[in-house]
Amino acid sequence: MSIFQHIVKAATMGALAVLFTAPIAAAEQGGRYWVPKTSDGSQPRPSMENPTQYSKPATTTLAPYPALITTPAPYSGSIKSNRAPHGPWLVKNSTDRLAVKQAHKRSFLAAMARTVPVSKTHRLILQVDTNDPAAMNLTLNNATNVTQHYRELREKVKIEVITFGPGLHMLRDDTSPVKARIEQMALSTPEVSFKACGNTQEKMQQAEHKDIPIVSQAQVVKSGVVRVMELQETGWTYVKP
Repeated sequence: MSIFQHIVKAATMGALAVLFTAPIAAAEQGGRYWVPKTSDGSQPRPSMENPTQYSKPATTTLAPYPALITTPAPYSGSIKSNRAPHGPWLVKNSTDRLAVKQAHKRSFLAAMARTVPVSKTHRLILQVDTNDPAAMNLTLNNATNVTQHYRELREKVKIEVITFGPGLHMLRDDTSPVKARIEQMALSTPEVSFKACGNTQEKMQQAEHKDIPIVSQAQVVKSGVVRVMELQETGWTYVKP
């Protein structure tokens, strides 16, 4: 036999081996053995020595694939931020809120100042420079009326009756025609005070060669005119009855 014939024979046998082993491998992968058929087309019965040789393949049921359920762990940390919790933005926010609060407070106080009247003390000068009982009584009447008016308004008032020149007789203890009224007003109307000019008192002493007594309810000042000027310069109202 030639070398070529040997090669053809080997190739033929290899092909037959492949054709024979392929069905068996497929049957094994499918879960059963390959069953060769007879010439009449019927399948041989299983051998008693190996009864499971030609049995039907066992059905394998795969368990359902368990879903991977993951429950997130509870949050235990803090959210990281590139911004510090007390950074400039928080300081500015706090500053702005404080400024707004202070502005509201100032507005409220300003509104209160406009709506609530400021309680001030009214101040009045009543001058007496004549030795006239009618003028003296008129002065006392004015003082009483003004005081009563502001009492009804629940406002404060201060009144000074200032005497100088011939008007000093109003406050002289020995010659005053209204001495009794002055004593009464000192008790009932403390808002009214009386001032006697010291210069006038000194001149009367020189002229009369005696002491000039002043009622205890009055106070002696250096100069009656200067007293009027000083009070007016501080905002007092001047009235000569």
